[in-house]
Order: sequence, then structure tokens, then C-alpha cells
Amino acid sequence: MTTTKKSTTKKKTITDDHIISVFMDNVLQHNAEPKNVYLFCKDNKIEESDFYTFYGSLDALKQDIWVKFFDNVKGTIEDDENYLTYSNKNKLLTLYFSLIEILTLNRSYVMFALKEEKNMLKNLQQLKTFRNHFKSFIVDMIDTQTSEEDFKVNKIAKPLYVEGAWVEFLFILKFWLDDTSKGFEKTDVMIEKAVKATFDVLNTTPLDSLVDLGKFVWKEKFK
Repeated sequence: MTTTKKSTTKKKTITDDHIISVFMDNVLQHNAEPKNVYLFCKDNKIEESDFYTFYGSLDALKQDIWVKFFDNVKGTIEDDENYLTYSNKNKLLTLYFSLIEILTLNRSYVMFALKEEKNMLKNLQQLKTFRNHFKSFIVDMIDTQTSEEDFKVNKIAKPLYVEGAWVEFLFILKFWLDDTSKGFEKTDVMIEKAVKATFDVLNTTPLDSLVDLGKFVWKEKFK
């Protein structure tokens, strides 16, 4: 009796990280996003069912890319055993510097993602879930203050602190997108000045820091 040999070929396991990697590479190679999930999967030999295991749409995929960026940063920060001993000011500096570092590693994609459309607000939709993670991180940071100064400031300005940190990050992000300095050193200066000004405002001694920040922004953007 003749029998048919059963195939032992195993289907390649698809992960969300694989889909993200393929998507980012795809848009950069073609300088355009795929028009729909079907074409994206067909062009990259991914089963649609595998795609939908992780994402309900391309928009959901784009949001998760930013979440992955944030999770990478959060994991790195939390692995630092000294982090919990930092003041909130230094924690915020660490967060901003770490975010810019991971974005720099993916700058080509970030530039594409945020500058593809002329409508900046439309582009920021992909940061919606990222924003939620960011704000939760800031809330946790505030709730674990390590100094009397932090306690005094947080008691008065917690809601302002959380929303202000997000707006400040967007400001830094925009500056970094336009930064052409070596190693983005001007962005580093911007982060330091912005955080100093923020904490001086919260401590009700803002004038010198705000003037210093204003001079720097004016010099870089309007000279």
C-alpha cells in the first residue's frame, strides 16, 4: 500500500515585533505607507490572520510602534537600581534623554511618520496610546517623590505637572525633528533648559530660567 509522506514543514511563527520591523522597513523603502492590510501582508508574505492576531488595523500597528519605543525606554530606566533615588527633576531628565535616544535610533522612521502629512495634528493621532503610557509613567513618578521639595510641588501642581510634561515632551520632540546639530547636541541643551525652567516654575522662581530658555529658543529658531 502506498502512503503519502506527511509534510513536516512548520509554519514560521509571526510576532508583533516581526510585523513592526517589516512595516517600518517597508515604509522607508517605498517612502509611503501600504494602502491597506491586504497589500501589506501580500507584499511581505504575512498571513492576514497572523496580522489580525496582533492588530485590528494599520493605524493600530502605527500606535503600537510608539508604545514599543516607550516600553523599551521604561524597561531601561527601571533596570537602573539608582533611578528610584533620583529627584523628580532628574527622573524627568532621564525620561526625556532616554526617549530621544531611542527615537534617534529610529530617526528615519520617526521623521517619516511625523512629517508625512502637512497636518501635524493628524500625525499625532499615532501617539495617542503612547501618550497614555507617558502620562501614567509621570503619575507614578510623582507618587514616588524622594524629597521635601518634590512633596511640596506635587501637592500643589500634580495635574499641571502631568499635562505639562506631555506638552513639554512634544515641544522637545519638535525641536529634535528640526535639529541638525552634531549628535543632536542642541536637543540635549534644550532638554536641560526646559526641565530646569519647568521646575523653577513649579517652585515659583521662574524668571531667570524662562529668560534663559527663551533666549535659546529664539537663537535657534529665529536667528
